[in-house]
Amino acid sequence: MLEEELKKEIEELKKKLEETEKLKNEYLAGWQRARADLINYKREEMERVGSFVKIAQEGLIFELLPILDNFDIAEKKIPKELKENENVKGLLQIKQQILDFLKKKGVEEIKSVGEKFDPALHEVVGEVDTDQFETGTIVEEIQKGYKIEGRVLRPAKVKVAK
Repeated sequence: MLEEELKKEIEELKKKLEETEKLKNEYLAGWQRARADLINYKREEMERVGSFVKIAQEGLIFELLPILDNFDIAEKKIPKELKENENVKGLLQIKQQILDFLKKKGVEEIKSVGEKFDPALHEVVGEVDTDQFETGTIVEEIQKGYKIEGRVLRPAKVKVAK
């Protein structure tokens, strides 16, 4: 009789052990899923924050472009005799610093003069009658265009040959 009670008690303990083992596995699996979900959430959130930063950075860079345009205009209007002036060189160095900064941020100029017109990169603001260039070739750049990481930030404003 004692032996039967022991067997019965052992069976009950085995059942309880199996149930607790099953619960442990369920809880462990749930915890692992929750942990994976949290890791995925953190990664997605970092990507989202990164995209906000990227958009803000592009906005700032876009705001800098008119300043760079003004440097280009000023540089074109500098008389030859002033090109070697130290003050003028200093101003042009500022322009170069801005260009270097933009290059580090993935910004590059869109090539235009002598290139075939590409509506994805260029905006036509006029046509020029000329025999020097083939029709549809860009003959003059009115405003520089820029790309950032391969995407057009601002198209180049150009004149093309008729």
